[in-house]
Amino acid sequence: MTDQERMTDLIFCEKKMSDNYSIWASECTNVQLRDTFLNLLNQSHKTQTDLFQTAQQKGWYQPVPQAQADAVTKAYNQFSTDAPN
Repeated sequence: MTDQERMTDLIFCEKKMSDNYSIWASECTNVQLRDTFLNLLNQSHKTQTDLFQTAQQKGWYQPVPQAQADAVTKAYNQFSTDAPN
């Protein structure tokens, strides 16, 4: 396994853990446990950011290019007029 593959795997694992922490926190009836999950979620987001920045600096992980403003406006208009009232 290459360093790039390891980094990508770590990023995807952190994303999945963030999803899990979010679900567990939202469904938790114990306030202290919920707060623990929220703290873990926050730490997971920080870890994801660090991993992403490292991978991006090495050219291993690139985000989807940012959409142009006119494309965003067009999509917004299309879907806002199609939305049920």
